[in-house]
Amino acid sequence: MSAMYGHADDDWLMRAHGDIDQWAAVMDVDADDRPIDWNWVRTLDLVHGVGVATVHDCDAGASSDVHDLLRRDLMIRDRLEAILTCCDRVFMTDYDRLIPSYRLPRALAHANRRLNDEINLLRDRGVTEGLWTVAYEHRERVTVPVLQAAEGAPAVDDIQDRTAELVNGRAERRKRAREQRGAGERLMVAANLEGAIAAGGAAADEVTTAASPIGSDWRDVYLPGRGLDAVMGIDIETTGTDPLRDYIIDVGFEYMNMVAPRPQDAPAGMPYVDSSYQAGDAYGQARLGFGVTRANAWHGNETIRNLTGIDVKMRSSSQWRLFDEWPQAQQGLLMRLEQQPFVAHNANFEHRFFLHNVAGYAESYRAGHIVIIDTMPMSRRWDEGSAPSEAHPYGDNSLESYAKRQSALPEDSSERHLGLEDAHIMLVAMKHHLTALREAHRGPWAPMACPVPAANAPKVAAGRVVAALEWWHDPSRT
Repeated sequence: MSAMYGHADDDWLMRAHGDIDQWAAVMDVDADDRPIDWNWVRTLDLVHGVGVATVHDCDAGASSDVHDLLRRDLMIRDRLEAILTCCDRVFMTDYDRLIPSYRLPRALAHANRRLNDEINLLRDRGVTEGLWTVAYEHRERVTVPVLQAAEGAPAVDDIQDRTAELVNGRAERRKRAREQRGAGERLMVAANLEGAIAAGGAAADEVTTAASPIGSDWRDVYLPGRGLDAVMGIDIETTGTDPLRDYIIDVGFEYMNMVAPRPQDAPAGMPYVDSSYQAGDAYGQARLGFGVTRANAWHGNETIRNLTGIDVKMRSSSQWRLFDEWPQAQQGLLMRLEQQPFVAHNANFEHRFFLHNVAGYAESYRAGHIVIIDTMPMSRRWDEGSAPSEAHPYGDNSLESYAKRQSALPEDSSERHLGLEDAHIMLVAMKHHLTALREAHRGPWAPMACPVPAANAPKVAAGRVVAALEWWHDPSRT
């Protein structure tokens, strides 16, 4: 399948194999609690592809057994993603630094995206040949393709997509583990206090309640502090929501000072696609477009075309380089992310894509060189307009709604779903919001609020790191 995979820098993919022993020493089970066969990982051809099909196998009318090819590819993807799902947690909690590099997970994710392209083309072939139809269903946390066998065609039970079953099962296991840890901690508190309660004193449950007040949680580290000024706002557009399967196709960023005036010598940057957008205090605007593999372009993506206006069918030519195969673009972005706090709305999205696409990002993040600020918790905690409702149980915290409430987007306008434009309305909304909070002595300026800027996740107290990482990767989060 290498003809459809683009033209990767083979060297780093081959060198990634050399990291397997380091990972095998500290990571013995996958996300489904199954032992990891690292010898199997060693057999994977990360350069030419990990799937079993060839280019011609994906063509309608090919003599190969499309059913068997699809079944085998799905098994490989399930096995590979079960390993990848654990890698960032293991890497971030590797306090002894036994694993110095995140190169292997990036290489496996690189291969998995192309495997996913192959799976989509094999499904397309089955549809064209009249073997099955495909419909998409939302099942709890994810949307999956569901195959329906054509009349007289073989059954398709063994080639159904198991993503929902796997993702939902992992989320439920994490939830039970958190509940068990919480119950254990409460029992320990009660046991420790039992001997200190005098006869006729407070009941154990009263003491426990008093000892465990509901307060801020670890997400507060992604809220801005009083000392925040220069930031970089960033937004990415992708071919989907899964960094292990989807590609970054648009990156937009710009800079803004939350307190100081706009620098007089600041570069103007690129113009916005919508003439109604005014730069105002923003500067250094940039937009970067990237391509997809030929296989991804052949499959197409109507959802993303309708949402963003970007047609991936036009993004496989030589003029569109793939972001995960462009080291210079990755390093240029990483350098900017390290220079000042970067702001994103639902920063988990950008964070996970950067982990699996940007060389050096995971290492820099773990070392504390990257500071993230998320405007979504700003909306949830400090914006009364986001109060929970029947339609929005956790509040209406979309970027469009937040920007409109903070007068960064007219009521009759919509979010553009383009990187630069969305980064702009996000920063304008954030600055308006912080100005109002400062004047009202709320948010970072409330009594007892932390006066320092937000830190990033690796600096969270050790006892909260695992919970933080679990939240980052829980698809049920809002």
